[in-house]
Amino acid sequence: MAKVLFKQWGPFAVLLIIAILALFIPLLPNFDEGKYSGPDIAFVLIAAALVFLMTPGLAFFYGGMVHRKNVLSTMIKSVVAAGVISVLWVVVSFSLAFGDSIGGLIGSPQTFFFFQGVNSSPSWSLAATIPLSLFAVFQLMFAIITPGLVVGAVAERIRFTSYILFIVLFSLLVYSPLAHWTWHPEGLLFKMGVLDFAGGTVVHISAGMAALAGALVLKRRKSHQEHQEVPPANIPYVLIGTGLLWFGWFGFNAGSALGANSLAVSAFLTTNIAAGAAGLSWMFFDVSRGKKPSVLGFCIGAVVGLVAITPGAGFVSIPSAIFIGVIAAVISNLAVSWKQKTSLDDTLDVFPCHGVGGIVGMLLTGIFATKTVNGAGVDGLLYGNPAFFLTQLKGVLITVVFSFVMSFVIFKLINLVQPIRVSEEEEAEGLDASQHNEKYFQGTLIVASTGEELENEPAL
Repeated sequence: MAKVLFKQWGPFAVLLIIAILALFIPLLPNFDEGKYSGPDIAFVLIAAALVFLMTPGLAFFYGGMVHRKNVLSTMIKSVVAAGVISVLWVVVSFSLAFGDSIGGLIGSPQTFFFFQGVNSSPSWSLAATIPLSLFAVFQLMFAIITPGLVVGAVAERIRFTSYILFIVLFSLLVYSPLAHWTWHPEGLLFKMGVLDFAGGTVVHISAGMAALAGALVLKRRKSHQEHQEVPPANIPYVLIGTGLLWFGWFGFNAGSALGANSLAVSAFLTTNIAAGAAGLSWMFFDVSRGKKPSVLGFCIGAVVGLVAITPGAGFVSIPSAIFIGVIAAVISNLAVSWKQKTSLDDTLDVFPCHGVGGIVGMLLTGIFATKTVNGAGVDGLLYGNPAFFLTQLKGVLITVVFSFVMSFVIFKLINLVQPIRVSEEEEAEGLDASQHNEKYFQGTLIVASTGEELENEPAL
């Protein structure tokens, strides 16, 4: 009985304690030496809002691809991260990512505990024209969407409460350390010389490796074991999600210039051209292998292109972005084909698309980066600097190993605390009903003459 009560009241009790503690955090005056740039503040505010839009975009993207009995459960797992990470970011995660460095491995949790001092501290050293609080908000949006990406790999079988616990542990033990390593001037990868403009390692490789770990721990769905074809619930949702992701990604990449400047314009253009080239590449590559051009193919390819250009968006030329998009789409397409021949049940191909796409993007940044585009960057292999490519390769290997091992441990630990996977009966019923007591219906709801709702698939 006590265990049941703890499961019911535990999450609310923790949130209530945080809310009460927040009342005791002293408020300090805003730091303002009159050196902030109004245009830069406006630009980064808009960019942060665009990145946030990617989270509901991801919900539509994933929700449209699963079985209709799991649409709502898949969509809420993406969106609920906005609540969990927003609170956690203020309490301690921002400190862990960008607080005073402890050996280049993690930030001190005391630096900005409960956001104390964020509004009263000088600007971030690499974003001198905007307030630290705005930098913190912009980075928050990246932290929100990252665990949401993992949803696609464990969809249709993970318990909602277990996923909430995963979000918390992933943010503390994987995302925040990687953000510190990559974007803090004292961070491990930063000091090695690894370049990641907007999250190839921090966001996409980390999520891709967590997706692989989650798929291995949760094992295969019954439908996957029986080789049943799971029809997408709503392909127009996927198209809408792709549009929102593409639109939001302009904030993701261009916003990472942290100012309204020519570098932001370059990152905006590389982002757009890589997405378009990758969407076409995926679709045309499918056609060359005897398939028909599909809506899903173009949408998935475009997202892969956005993933691949992310680490190099502010370091590579606009023409190079075409090559990056085309090659990344082909490699991820082949990775998906390989995965389909194995027993790995990564429901929506998060590892082949985000994990592999992020790795390809990081390595191609090591080839195509040029100081002509960004004087604060480095020339890559194509411009006579093979050492930088090796640096990128080392950064990728470190990120892959760390993200996979830590995520695997997190999933195993959660499974010790409570069953991470729903029961066979709950899986068969669908997670919308079994986890949330809600149902999604595509198209027109069919009602019998008696007024009773019919449970069969509506005719389209």
